[in-house]
Order: sequence, then structure tokens, then C-alpha cells
Amino acid sequence: MKKELLMGTALVSTLGAASVAEAVTATMSGNHQTGMEFDSPSGGTDTNAQINDNNFTVSLSETTDGGMTISSSFKLMDENAAAGDVDAGFTLAFTDGSKLDVLNAGNASASHAVSVPGSAGAEGVANTSTNMAPTGLDFMTTSTPFGVEYHSAADFLADGLKLSVSASTDTGAGPTTTYRTDSHFAIGATYVTDLGDTSLTIGGGYSEADGSISGGTLPNDDTGGVHVGLSAVTGDLTVAVGFADGSVAGVSDDGSDEYTGEAMKAGVKYVSGDLTFNVGVASGEADDHALGATTTSPTYDGQDVTSASISYAVASGVTAILGYTSTASSDEDVASDDGSAWYIGANMSF
Repeated sequence: MKKELLMGTALVSTLGAASVAEAVTATMSGNHQTGMEFDSPSGGTDTNAQINDNNFTVSLSETTDGGMTISSSFKLMDENAAAGDVDAGFTLAFTDGSKLDVLNAGNASASHAVSVPGSAGAEGVANTSTNMAPTGLDFMTTSTPFGVEYHSAADFLADGLKLSVSASTDTGAGPTTTYRTDSHFAIGATYVTDLGDTSLTIGGGYSEADGSISGGTLPNDDTGGVHVGLSAVTGDLTVAVGFADGSVAGVSDDGSDEYTGEAMKAGVKYVSGDLTFNVGVASGEADDHALGATTTSPTYDGQDVTSASISYAVASGVTAILGYTSTASSDEDVASDDGSAWYIGANMSF
């Protein structure tokens, strides 16, 4: 017993000394946003609620003698969930400017979705759970945790071009009665160029995934699709637009549905001193049905969202936000979930 204690003490002392001498560089970042939302659905009761968005991230990095940087990060808190995101992988940044993400690497198509301005507030009108109409450009960009994503250096093959590719695989476990994603492959690219006083960004991507299910019907289409977007920045003015088309399998509570859908987004942002003005619109449509089902006369889910916000930089890292969102929706071609919502709050970032 005495020998075991001595060995344990020596091991702890050795690890402690090693951690002091070879500690990686750690930085912390995050934000705390809180405010009030005033929701006014057309078919329900007006409600008021406090909305919080809290994030706390620790980033770790170190550079080898050969110049390669090894980094990772994890979230101690994500919104109101204290557990946060603790399953992040590693990023290897090479001396030529390229990078390789390993484990939980994500989807290369999603990495190149163009950012389209919309309300900076945290307001929104609740939608029925059976409405599958998408309003984002990356709704079909799934992946599994067992994957890698490679990002090229800047000016890959041409000035202003960056390229990413990603792939992931499954755990090797057998399929279950709920449809799941087993693997994926994706590619994405962003091209940036100047047209006079305007900086033009074009981004796009393609993704496809394979899945499995036991004792059930396979979907007509596995998850996958394409998206493309364009953003133009002239001084303090940003104008952006994007379009996405694809399919998603394994939705709803029991993973027994699929849908094909498309989404369009457009938005404008203008910065004037400490004030930032955002206006955005998003529209989506989806044909959802049971896995493997064929719809000869399909009915559609739809969403049309209009949003706007005014943000004011009160102090360094502190921003006051006033946001507004209006939604018009339909479920199986029947109008539902219309309404509007206001938000007033502040965000503190570090």
C-alpha cells in the first residue's frame, strides 16, 4: 500500500510538472444576451417571456516546432444548458495556411453558406412541429461525429478562392428502428473578389449522406442537396441573397418521415456609427411524407419570415438590440402559425 501511494504521488507530481512546463495557450470567450420577447400569434394568446442566450467557450492551442498549430475548444455553457458542447475535436493548422478538422468536423457545404442579414434579436413566432418548411441555407448539411474536414489555404487554384471537403462514417453499430445518418460527403467553396468599391463574395456547396433503418421503409432520398449565395459589401452597406434545395430524411418524433424542400433568403445590413440596421426575408417550402411514400398530389408546408432590428453599441462589448419578426406559415397547404414578435434586450460579449 505504501509503495502504491508513493507511486501515485510521483505520478501526480510528474504530470503536474509536465502540465506547467508544457501548458497549451488557453483563451476564453462568450456572451450573455438577455431581454424580453413579446409574441403575438394570430391564432393564440399574446405572451411575454424573458429570453436568455448564454455561451462560454474555452479555446486551446499550441504550435509545434515545425510550425503546425494544434487547437481545440469546448463550450462550458450553450444558451441555458450548463453541460454545453464538450465533444469538439481537433484542428490542425499547417504552415501553408490550410487546416484539417478531426472529429466532429462538421459539413464542408455548411461551412461555405453565405451569411444573410436578418434580425439580431432573439424573437420568433412558434411554429407547429409538423411544419417542415426550411428557412436556412444549410438545412440538408448533416454529418456524423466520426469525420474530417479539410480547408484549403487562401487563393487555392485562383486568387480569392477557398475550398473545403468533408467526409464522415458511422460507428459500425447495427441500424435501429429510427432512421439515422451513417455517413456523408460534402464539398464547399467561397470566392471573394473586388468590383470597384464593392467586395463580392460567392459561396456554395454540395452535400450527400447515407443512412440506415431496420424493420422499416427506406426513404426515397437520403439527406443532401445544394446551396449558393452571394454577398456584396460596399462601405457600410451589405446586401446578400441565397438559395438552397435538398431533401432530409429521418424527421419527426419517430424518425419516420422525409421531405424535399427549398429555401430562399435575402437581407440588407447598414452600419452608421454605433448603429446597425438589419432587414431580412426568408421563404421556404417543403413536401413532407412518410419514408418511401410517393405523393401524386402533394400538399406543401410553407414559411415566410420578415425580420428587422436596430442595434446600438452602448460600450465596448455591450450592444442594445431592438428586433421584430413577422411570420406567415402553412401546414399541408392550410394557413397556420401567423403572427409577429418583438424583442428588446442587450448582449454583452467577451
